[in-house]
Amino acid sequence: MGDEMFGIAVLLVLGSGFLHSVWNLYTKKSLDKNVFLWFCQLVATIVFLPWAIMEWDRSLINGTGFMIILASMLLHGMYVILLAAAYSVGDLSQVYPIMRGTSPVLVPLLGVTLLSEKLTVMGWFGVITIVLGIALLSNIKFKRVEWSSSKAPLLALVVGICIASYIVVDKIALDYVSAVVLNEATNLGNLLVLSWATFNSGRIRNELKANWKIILLGGIIAPGGYLLFLFALSIAPVAQLAPMREIGTVFGTVMGIFILREKQGTRRLFTSFLITIGVIIIGIWG
Repeated sequence: MGDEMFGIAVLLVLGSGFLHSVWNLYTKKSLDKNVFLWFCQLVATIVFLPWAIMEWDRSLINGTGFMIILASMLLHGMYVILLAAAYSVGDLSQVYPIMRGTSPVLVPLLGVTLLSEKLTVMGWFGVITIVLGIALLSNIKFKRVEWSSSKAPLLALVVGICIASYIVVDKIALDYVSAVVLNEATNLGNLLVLSWATFNSGRIRNELKANWKIILLGGIIAPGGYLLFLFALSIAPVAQLAPMREIGTVFGTVMGIFILREKQGTRRLFTSFLITIGVIIIGIWG
């Protein structure tokens, strides 16, 4: 893989991280997280369906490929349900760094052990730098706490495990279908998984009335952001790209400062800088 192609992959990942942080911000601000995400997936399924149909001829699905795509849909479905639960009980600045910080640890390990990919010593140093920055940004306190106060971090951790799992599965799935078809399959899976909670919420009309414009936007940028990441995965190793996608944590911090007017302090600015350094290290010497 040439430097030019890897540079394209890096740009795609950075764009993916930015879009991911934006739609997570809107998810946190929504009235009912399940309903909001269901509408976003409905919009995404409709918008991306024509493209997926055009790309279908490129698919090479056999029995193994079908099972891998099914596994991807299941993992994405678990992710979106747990994401709604995490944002229902935790703050964006608490939940987002934890769930995004889990995959930089797990994905490189899985990529190296399962997919025969490689990271240099500097690459691992970059991963450690990113993880350290996210851990400091999340302000995790390792002490004995009650379930009520630990519920959000634990949910965020499980969300992070789902993220790491579906990234590795999706990397394999790209051998059977295009990024667009895979993305549409996960959109449909998410829609089905969220349907029960949505139809039993009694809040469909309220959510649509309050956030229909944001729903239309989220239905494009949520799957669109992950589609950028899938395109990047098709041309570069997952062990390098997955940690770099956590630049979204930095974007989330910046949006908190300038959009939500949150009091971040010197520590959060420093840790965001630390994450950025880790991303640069992986990009240049990974």
